[in-house]
Amino acid sequence: MGTIIVSVVLAAVIGLAIYGTIRKIKYGSSCCGGKDPMPARVKVKDKNKSHYPYTYRLKIDGMHCSGCVRKLENAFHSEEGLWADVSLEKREVLLRSKSELESRAAGKIVASAGFTLLSFEPTGKP
Repeated sequence: MGTIIVSVVLAAVIGLAIYGTIRKIKYGSSCCGGKDPMPARVKVKDKNKSHYPYTYRLKIDGMHCSGCVRKLENAFHSEEGLWADVSLEKREVLLRSKSELESRAAGKIVASAGFTLLSFEPTGKP
């Protein structure tokens, strides 16, 4: 009788592990994922770096996973003339812009994605 109970418990644990693995594969292992797949990537239409004379380094608070990176990149890429490269490890964004950008405007974009802008540093101008 004890062997049957141990077998049932072991089968349940294995079943939960398989279910969790399938969910991570299907939806990603993100804190943002929940039961929904990650949002589709918003791609930058113009990837010619010479068209982006202004660059900024933004420090961001609140990013924890690849889903957070995707949300933040999508927020910037949805705006005309912006190209963002988000680093989860550094918790920062290298932002390229076709026109000069104020920290307030960047802060609004970051906040719309659900994060906090900690610093906004221009790194390059024409």
